[in-house]
Amino acid sequence: MNSNWNLIGHEWAVDMLKKHAASGTTRHAYLFSGPPGLGRRTLALRFAQALNCQTPLEAGIPCGTCRDCKQIEAMQHADLTIIQAESEGGVLKVDQIREARKTLTLKPYMSKYRVALFLRFQEANDNASNALLKTLEEAPSYAVLILTADNPEQLLPTIVSRCEVLRLRPLKWEAVAKDLESRGVESGRAKLLSHISGGRPGYARRLVEDDSLLEKREERLDDLLKMLSASRVEKFAYAEKLSRDKDSLRQAVTFWLSYWRDVMLRTAQAETPLVNVDRNVEIEDLASQLNLSSARSVVSNLEAALEKMEKNVNPRLLTEVLLLDLPKV
Repeated sequence: MNSNWNLIGHEWAVDMLKKHAASGTTRHAYLFSGPPGLGRRTLALRFAQALNCQTPLEAGIPCGTCRDCKQIEAMQHADLTIIQAESEGGVLKVDQIREARKTLTLKPYMSKYRVALFLRFQEANDNASNALLKTLEEAPSYAVLILTADNPEQLLPTIVSRCEVLRLRPLKWEAVAKDLESRGVESGRAKLLSHISGGRPGYARRLVEDDSLLEKREERLDDLLKMLSASRVEKFAYAEKLSRDKDSLRQAVTFWLSYWRDVMLRTAQAETPLVNVDRNVEIEDLASQLNLSSARSVVSNLEAALEKMEKNVNPRLLTEVLLLDLPKV
């Protein structure tokens, strides 16, 4: 394993965690935040390897090949507990936290640390969040708790204040494109996918592996354009159809949000490169018909909709309001 734990980017985070592992100054709780597909979980697993590798290449750098490293990579290590909602967009429940708490009170079987990894913790319900707070307060010295979440603001401030927070940022598209090319993706396609991924290497790799994701994106962005000039009746009919499947709705809103952020950047005449580069002509056209405040308003509505979906708001009503609030062009 190289000195950056075989990760692309996030060097500052790796350096900091390496120092903690090497010097024995590990905090009892960490929060890795940033958009999905950025490498939060991979960073957490690498940190768990750095903490528990029996044959490190040097202090803070796990070998990646010993039994412990391989089992942690596969998320099947005796001293690693993974806690997450059953499906993405599901609910992380209090029983899962209580179960983890019992495990954490046991001394590690074979390693120095017992690591608990709470993935997508923004999906925890209130009871689960309060149970975690108690766990954080009572965690033994050999326990390290790592949370991942899209945004620290989605969690209880009392939880965030007890964690060492690492806010991970999207990478430059060039770094993601280079990674894809090293995996055999043709240069032009690598460039397009790295832009569409918004600098998230994990998401870019998913786009490579799953063609249907790109097709679904095309379909949803085409739907969005139709909705801008659709009648109320058409919007209600589309909302009814889209909101039947919560995962499809979340995916659609995520695609739309990325698109509208581009529109907002163009209305603000920002120099930032577009994420949806393959739709640049229509984005420029749309931006020329809108002012900054109307584009910003759509972005805010879409961000709010994603948060409300976590709180089990009526999906059909949510979709209807979103579509009715779109600007007429």
